[in-house]
Amino acid sequence: MIRTVVWGENVHEQTSETVASVYPDGMHNCIAAALNEDPGISATTATLQEAEHGLRQARLEATDVLIWWGHAAHGEVSDEVVDRVAEAVWGGMGLILLHSAHFAKIFKKLMGTPCSLTWREAGERERLWVTTPGHPIAHGLPEFFELEHEEMYGEPFRVPEPLETVFISWFQGGEVFRSGLTYRCGAGNVFYFRPGHETYPTYYDTNVRLVLRNAVKWACPGSERIRSVGEAPNRETENAPELIEERGPKLHTDGQGGFR
Repeated sequence: MIRTVVWGENVHEQTSETVASVYPDGMHNCIAAALNEDPGISATTATLQEAEHGLRQARLEATDVLIWWGHAAHGEVSDEVVDRVAEAVWGGMGLILLHSAHFAKIFKKLMGTPCSLTWREAGERERLWVTTPGHPIAHGLPEFFELEHEEMYGEPFRVPEPLETVFISWFQGGEVFRSGLTYRCGAGNVFYFRPGHETYPTYYDTNVRLVLRNAVKWACPGSERIRSVGEAPNRETENAPELIEERGPKLHTDGQGGFR
């Protein structure tokens, strides 16, 4: 069973009648329901409004894959929680970023770039082409699928060169966008998936829901999580694999931690 947490900002659902009418139970619950259609996935939810945003250390340690959707309140996410999530990813937890999460603190931290793009909110048709047909995230999909109404994202998308580009989108206005990108961050698998503007019923779409389930399976760690991945212990001379003699001056005493 793949233990998955769907993190939702849960702001637009509370402030916009349009969004509330499309997702009356919240986008995070809609996404979790899509995942729970697969008997191999157990999805629960967390939101910005919960204590520690619902992402306490113990919960992250029990999570195989975290899904993140944010838009209006990126700045309200605690830096402490962001650091906690980043360490979990570096240790092997999978992470899936959706739509406006390209500007989420956690994505920008992991990418080390502005993650900026061009955009237009005009409800135009989006056609997503599968550019890597054999990829597990694209399993069961046609060569392309369409969303009748979506927000446009356009290039340049200022992110690092991905390991794989699984989807490229075309929009009615003529722009294209790399809409499905994979990364390896430390020991963690990371996937960015573009569709998901909150005023449109994107997360009810059959193909989008399939992509999300496939992505969870792909992002799930294949080995045990690396714990305390941020530690940098001092390996003392007598503990070296081979016998050596210390030479030259030293800045540190034996057992002293390194500078941070």
